[in-house]
Amino acid sequence: MSEVFELMDEWGPEQVICVSDTRTGMKGVMVIDNTARGMGKGGTRMSPTVTIKEVARLARVMTWKWAGVDIFFGGAKCGIVADPNAPNKEEILRSWARALKRHIPHDYVLGLDMGMVERDAAIVQDELGDRGAAVGSPYELGGVPYDELGLTGFGVAEAADTACEVHGFELKGSRVAIQGFGAVGHAAAKRFVELGAVVVSISTVEGGLHDPDGLDVDKLLELRKTVGDSLVKEYDGGEQLALGQELFVEADVVVPAARQDVIDETTVGDIKGKVFIEGANLPTNKAAQDILKERNITVIPDFIANAGAVVGAGVAMDARYSAFRPDSDAILTMISEKMRSNVRSVVAAAKKDDVTTHAAATLLSQSRVRAAMDLKGRLPRP
Repeated sequence: MSEVFELMDEWGPEQVICVSDTRTGMKGVMVIDNTARGMGKGGTRMSPTVTIKEVARLARVMTWKWAGVDIFFGGAKCGIVADPNAPNKEEILRSWARALKRHIPHDYVLGLDMGMVERDAAIVQDELGDRGAAVGSPYELGGVPYDELGLTGFGVAEAADTACEVHGFELKGSRVAIQGFGAVGHAAAKRFVELGAVVVSISTVEGGLHDPDGLDVDKLLELRKTVGDSLVKEYDGGEQLALGQELFVEADVVVPAARQDVIDETTVGDIKGKVFIEGANLPTNKAAQDILKERNITVIPDFIANAGAVVGAGVAMDARYSAFRPDSDAILTMISEKMRSNVRSVVAAAKKDDVTTHAAATLLSQSRVRAAMDLKGRLPRP
């Protein structure tokens, strides 16, 4: 229990609720970080390695992410300790939803994260008998088609386009290195090509792939549908790389879009880009961020760069009980406008105060959360 208390600071978390079920073997945790600006909202992930600390860190990222894009929800995250490919996934998910029925959707609304798909959102809606219990549900049920639209990846590429502009060069014709080709990476690659960039490297859990003259993203997208992560081995062309090396090839724009904690002070020196876009949550540590600033590499922090799905989720939250499906084109337009505006603001603030963009973005989010806490009487007494 003392370890949970150690997670708490002036911002939160406000609630840490652990649940379990002996019959199904379900174990899960819900972390409500800060609700000063609105109810807790964030994704639910399913993985055999989920920990309370991991979920708490991600809930805090959501607090800053909602405040950073100036949408009125609070930070939250959930985790389920299970294999997302387990044959009894639905049984585990229903058990988890029942265990938290007093909190969903009053305190928390499910969203999709690692190991979760649109049908899982539908299962939670069904189990709780409440359409408002989850967003990210299938298109056929009136949900926003996150996977089809690739909202996070789309936003990552929009952020990169603006970051290149403020750095002093055009994304069009530039080389892009991407770690990952999952939900975020593949959608980002698709949008990068639409914006005229050349994707020179990607990866899956089975390894990396590199071609300095540019990979055929359309071919990779087709292979993803048929062979999944094996696309790096099935692709005809390019050079096979050891996993992780895809971030260190010659490129103008570098996009970690897969896992957290992949770049630290021991590896950051191998980054060769001019712009670094954090498509994944928490891919760098502070030491690496400081070094990137010293090297004059423009960094767009995770909770700014990968907030595309957050904007989409904000729209989906409003539409949960509507009889009308949200307009996809309007969502993409809103994401583009939000991402580009936030990138310019954060980079300008970092230059003005001579701090890292992480520090500038965090200060912006913190000021918004603190103002809400003050107005609601949640700050410590002087």
